[in-house]
Amino acid sequence: MGFIKSDVDPNLYYLLVEDELLTLVLYVDDLFLTGSSRLVEDCKKNLETEFDMKDLELMHYFMGLEVWQQDGEIFLGQGRYASEILKRFRMQDCRPMAMPMITKWKKIDASEDKEVDPTLYKQLIGSLMYLVNTRPNICYVVNTLSQFMVEPKRAHWAVAKHILRYVRGTVNFGLRYTKGDDIKLSGFTNANWAGSSVDRKSTTGYCFGIRSGMTS
Repeated sequence: MGFIKSDVDPNLYYLLVEDELLTLVLYVDDLFLTGSSRLVEDCKKNLETEFDMKDLELMHYFMGLEVWQQDGEIFLGQGRYASEILKRFRMQDCRPMAMPMITKWKKIDASEDKEVDPTLYKQLIGSLMYLVNTRPNICYVVNTLSQFMVEPKRAHWAVAKHILRYVRGTVNFGLRYTKGDDIKLSGFTNANWAGSSVDRKSTTGYCFGIRSGMTS
């Protein structure tokens, strides 16, 4: 059908016809189409001639990702998935926190601390990694905690529970993309020179967004 496979993601295909764009995302036996309405309809008709397909119309929920669409706006969230994480780790009634990471993290030295169950710790961090898809504001702290998968200590577990307390108070947070003519890519970055008190490593942080929504 003329689709071109993306060099960035092997599951992503795109088709450009007279300045009209059609994007196709393939996941096992599920297809997602977005772009020009005319091209979407043509593509669905062509696919139906070759495959037994079912059109589910607009996407609302898939693999923990919630998609809410209305005129000029798309909202991506994982509220239901976040609630499931809280229940799984018995934190659904915990006291919410205003920030995803404790402020004294850089001063913590857990080298002499007791170890915790590494399997349970990995399960929690793995669950939070998937939540990062629509919650990039917890990306840094989740990435930091993922460095202690082999021998997690009580201090690391306490910080992980702190994230859950933050999630408890921000269950319905997500990414909102609004329609407009001015498509502007904005970026912010900051660096912390030798900020870790344990290994003196430096940290560089960044965030990029298109108009109203964060992308990375």
